[in-house]
Amino acid sequence: MVITYYGLSCFKVQSGDLALAINPYGKEAGLTPPRFQTDVAVVSKHDALFNNVDALANKGEVEPFIIDGPGEYETHGILVRGFPSFPEKGGSGALNTVYAVEFEGMRLVIMGGYQEKTLRDDLHEAIGTPDILFIPVGGGSVIDAEVASKAITAIEPRIVIPTHYKIPGVKEKIDGIDAFAKEVGEKLKPEERLTIKKKEVPTDTQRIVLLDALAKG
Repeated sequence: MVITYYGLSCFKVQSGDLALAINPYGKEAGLTPPRFQTDVAVVSKHDALFNNVDALANKGEVEPFIIDGPGEYETHGILVRGFPSFPEKGGSGALNTVYAVEFEGMRLVIMGGYQEKTLRDDLHEAIGTPDILFIPVGGGSVIDAEVASKAITAIEPRIVIPTHYKIPGVKEKIDGIDAFAKEVGEKLKPEERLTIKKKEVPTDTQRIVLLDALAKG
Protein backbone atom coordinates (compact mmCIF):
# COMPACT_ATOMS: atom_id res chain seq x y z
CA MET A 1 0.00 0.00 0.00
CA VAL A 2 1.24 3.44 -0.97
CA ILE A 3 -0.31 6.57 0.55
CA THR A 4 0.25 10.03 -0.93
CA TYR A 5 -1.09 13.36 0.30
CA TYR A 6 -2.69 16.14 -1.73
CA GLY A 7 -3.37 18.62 1.07
CA LEU A 8 -6.27 19.26 3.48
CA SER A 9 -8.04 15.91 3.95
CA CYS A 10 -7.27 14.48 0.50
CA PHE A 11 -5.20 11.33 -0.02
CA LYS A 12 -4.62 8.66 -2.62
CA VAL A 13 -4.22 5.10 -1.36
CA GLN A 14 -2.78 2.78 -4.00
CA SER A 15 -2.59 -1.01 -3.99
CA GLY A 16 -1.24 -2.35 -7.26
CA ASP A 17 -3.60 -1.03 -9.95
CA LEU A 18 -6.34 -0.24 -7.43
CA ALA A 19 -6.67 3.37 -6.24
CA LEU A 20 -8.77 4.77 -3.41
CA ALA A 21 -9.34 8.54 -3.24
CA ILE A 22 -10.10 10.23 0.07
CA ASN A 23 -11.93 13.56 0.33
CA PRO A 24 -10.92 15.37 -2.89
CA TYR A 25 -11.33 19.16 -2.56
CA GLY A 26 -12.56 21.78 -5.02
CA LYS A 27 -10.93 25.01 -6.18
CA GLU A 28 -12.64 26.77 -3.27
CA ALA A 29 -9.85 25.36 -1.08
CA GLY A 30 -7.30 27.62 -2.76
CA LEU A 31 -5.41 24.62 -4.15
CA THR A 32 -5.45 22.98 -7.57
CA PRO A 33 -7.98 20.13 -7.31
CA PRO A 34 -6.48 16.61 -7.48
CA ARG A 35 -7.13 14.83 -10.80
CA PHE A 36 -5.64 11.35 -10.42
CA GLN A 37 -7.34 8.18 -11.70
CA THR A 38 -9.27 6.28 -9.07
CA ASP A 39 -11.49 3.22 -8.64
CA VAL A 40 -13.16 4.15 -5.35
CA ALA A 41 -13.66 7.49 -3.60
CA VAL A 42 -14.83 8.18 -0.05
CA VAL A 43 -16.38 11.54 0.84
CA SER A 44 -16.73 12.52 4.48
CA LYS A 45 -18.72 15.74 3.97
CA HIS A 46 -20.97 17.30 1.37
CA ASP A 47 -18.71 20.32 1.31
CA ALA A 48 -16.38 21.73 -1.36
CA LEU A 49 -13.34 20.93 0.79
CA PHE A 50 -14.21 17.22 0.76
CA ASN A 51 -16.46 16.20 -2.13
CA ASN A 52 -15.00 17.25 -5.48
CA VAL A 53 -15.31 13.79 -7.00
CA ASP A 54 -15.94 15.30 -10.44
CA ALA A 55 -12.25 16.20 -10.62
CA LEU A 56 -11.17 12.57 -10.32
CA ALA A 57 -10.32 10.73 -13.54
CA ASN A 58 -12.12 7.55 -14.57
CA LYS A 59 -10.32 4.26 -15.05
CA GLY A 60 -10.99 3.91 -18.78
CA GLU A 61 -14.75 4.11 -19.25
CA VAL A 62 -15.53 3.07 -15.68
CA GLU A 63 -16.49 5.84 -13.27
CA PRO A 64 -15.25 5.66 -9.67
CA PHE A 65 -17.46 4.00 -7.07
CA ILE A 66 -18.46 6.84 -4.75
CA ILE A 67 -19.08 6.35 -1.03
CA ASP A 68 -20.51 9.48 0.55
CA GLY A 69 -22.33 8.71 3.77
CA PRO A 70 -22.97 6.32 6.66
CA GLY A 71 -23.58 2.68 5.85
CA GLU A 72 -21.71 -0.45 4.81
CA TYR A 73 -20.15 -0.87 1.39
CA GLU A 74 -18.07 -3.52 -0.34
CA THR A 75 -16.39 -2.95 -3.69
CA HIS A 76 -13.13 -3.95 -5.41
CA GLY A 77 -12.29 -6.14 -2.42
CA ILE A 78 -12.49 -3.17 -0.04
CA LEU A 79 -14.93 -3.18 2.89
CA VAL A 80 -16.01 0.28 4.05
CA ARG A 81 -18.18 1.16 7.05
CA GLY A 82 -19.33 4.74 7.52
CA PHE A 83 -20.41 6.18 10.87
CA PRO A 84 -22.05 9.59 11.39
CA SER A 85 -20.39 12.32 13.42
CA PHE A 86 -21.88 15.69 14.15
CA PRO A 87 -20.94 19.35 14.56
CA GLU A 88 -20.61 20.48 18.15
CA LYS A 89 -23.73 22.14 19.57
CA GLY A 90 -23.81 25.61 18.10
CA GLY A 91 -21.20 24.65 15.50
CA SER A 92 -21.57 24.89 11.76
CA GLY A 93 -21.14 22.56 8.84
CA ALA A 94 -22.64 19.46 7.31
CA LEU A 95 -22.86 15.99 8.81
CA ASN A 96 -19.48 14.28 8.74
CA THR A 97 -18.91 10.58 8.11
CA VAL A 98 -16.06 8.71 9.79
CA TYR A 99 -14.97 5.69 7.75
CA ALA A 100 -13.36 2.41 8.76
CA VAL A 101 -11.82 0.85 5.66
CA GLU A 102 -10.53 -2.72 5.48
CA PHE A 103 -7.90 -2.69 2.76
CA GLU A 104 -4.90 -5.01 2.21
CA GLY A 105 -5.54 -6.63 5.58
CA MET A 106 -5.25 -3.28 7.37
CA ARG A 107 -7.85 -1.09 9.03
CA LEU A 108 -7.73 2.53 7.92
CA VAL A 109 -9.88 4.99 9.86
CA ILE A 110 -10.64 8.30 8.13
CA MET A 111 -11.97 11.00 10.48
CA GLY A 112 -12.62 13.43 7.60
CA GLY A 113 -14.09 16.75 8.77
CA TYR A 114 -14.46 15.56 12.36
CA GLN A 115 -15.61 18.26 14.82
CA GLU A 116 -16.60 16.51 18.03
CA LYS A 117 -14.50 17.62 20.99
CA THR A 118 -15.18 14.43 22.92
CA LEU A 119 -14.97 11.01 21.28
CA ARG A 120 -18.34 9.27 21.64
CA ASP A 121 -18.25 5.78 23.12
CA ASP A 122 -20.29 4.31 20.26
CA LEU A 123 -17.99 5.79 17.62
CA HIS A 124 -14.91 4.65 19.53
CA GLU A 125 -16.27 1.11 19.68
CA ALA A 126 -17.21 1.15 15.99
CA ILE A 127 -13.80 2.18 14.68
CA GLY A 128 -11.82 -0.09 17.00
CA THR A 129 -8.03 0.09 16.97
CA PRO A 130 -6.88 1.30 13.55
CA ASP A 131 -3.67 0.32 11.86
CA ILE A 132 -3.70 3.80 10.29
CA LEU A 133 -5.67 6.81 11.54
CA PHE A 134 -6.20 9.87 9.34
CA ILE A 135 -7.14 12.66 11.75
CA PRO A 136 -7.62 16.43 11.25
CA VAL A 137 -5.53 18.71 13.45
CA GLY A 138 -5.85 22.27 12.14
CA GLY A 139 -8.86 23.68 13.98
CA GLY A 140 -11.34 25.97 12.26
CA SER A 141 -13.96 23.70 10.66
CA VAL A 142 -12.30 20.59 12.18
CA ILE A 143 -10.84 19.66 15.56
CA ASP A 144 -7.63 21.37 16.66
CA ALA A 145 -4.32 19.87 17.76
CA GLU A 146 -5.28 19.57 21.42
CA VAL A 147 -8.53 17.71 20.73
CA ALA A 148 -6.81 15.55 18.11
CA SER A 149 -4.10 14.58 20.58
CA LYS A 150 -6.70 13.48 23.14
CA ALA A 151 -8.56 11.46 20.50
CA ILE A 152 -5.33 9.75 19.43
CA THR A 153 -4.62 8.81 23.06
CA ALA A 154 -8.09 7.30 23.37
CA ILE A 155 -8.12 5.47 20.01
CA GLU A 156 -4.53 4.14 20.25
CA PRO A 157 -3.87 3.77 16.50
CA ARG A 158 -0.62 2.17 15.39
CA ILE A 159 0.11 4.83 12.76
CA VAL A 160 -1.21 8.41 12.83
CA ILE A 161 -1.39 10.59 9.71
CA PRO A 162 -2.35 14.20 10.52
CA THR A 163 -4.67 15.90 8.04
CA HIS A 164 -6.38 19.24 7.36
CA TYR A 165 -3.76 21.76 8.47
CA LYS A 166 -2.43 24.94 6.88
CA ILE A 167 -0.17 24.63 3.83
CA PRO A 168 0.65 27.34 1.25
CA GLY A 169 -2.42 28.22 -0.80
CA VAL A 170 -5.10 27.01 1.62
CA LYS A 171 -7.73 29.71 2.13
CA GLU A 172 -9.27 28.37 5.33
CA LYS A 173 -7.96 29.95 8.54
CA ILE A 174 -6.47 26.93 10.25
CA ASP A 175 -3.30 26.12 12.17
CA GLY A 176 -0.15 24.76 10.57
CA ILE A 177 1.37 21.42 11.53
CA ASP A 178 3.65 23.01 14.14
CA ALA A 179 0.75 23.31 16.59
CA PHE A 180 0.15 19.57 16.39
CA ALA A 181 3.86 18.72 16.60
CA LYS A 182 4.11 20.83 19.77
CA GLU A 183 1.01 19.20 21.25
CA VAL A 184 2.34 15.65 20.76
CA GLY A 185 5.91 16.63 21.65
CA GLU A 186 7.54 15.35 18.48
CA LYS A 187 9.67 16.79 15.71
CA LEU A 188 7.88 15.75 12.55
CA LYS A 189 9.90 15.43 9.36
CA PRO A 190 7.81 15.25 6.17
CA GLU A 191 7.97 12.09 4.09
CA GLU A 192 7.21 11.98 0.36
CA ARG A 193 4.82 9.04 0.75
CA LEU A 194 4.05 6.15 3.08
CA THR A 195 4.68 2.68 1.69
CA ILE A 196 3.47 0.06 4.15
CA LYS A 197 2.50 -3.61 4.38
CA LYS A 198 0.49 -5.23 7.16
CA LYS A 199 3.56 -6.96 8.56
CA GLU A 200 5.32 -3.58 8.84
CA VAL A 201 2.64 -1.98 11.01
CA PRO A 202 4.12 -1.44 14.51
CA THR A 203 2.48 -3.47 17.27
CA ASP A 204 4.01 -2.08 20.45
CA THR A 205 4.75 1.54 19.49
CA GLN A 206 2.92 4.36 17.79
CA ARG A 207 4.27 6.14 14.73
CA ILE A 208 3.23 9.59 13.53
CA VAL A 209 3.74 10.04 9.78
CA LEU A 210 3.76 13.54 8.31
CA LEU A 211 3.37 13.45 4.55
CA ASP A 212 4.48 16.14 2.12
CA ALA A 213 1.49 17.55 0.27
CA LEU A 214 1.52 17.32 -3.53
CA ALA A 215 -1.00 20.18 -3.73
CA LYS A 216 -0.22 23.49 -5.40
CA GLY A 217 -2.11 26.72 -4.82
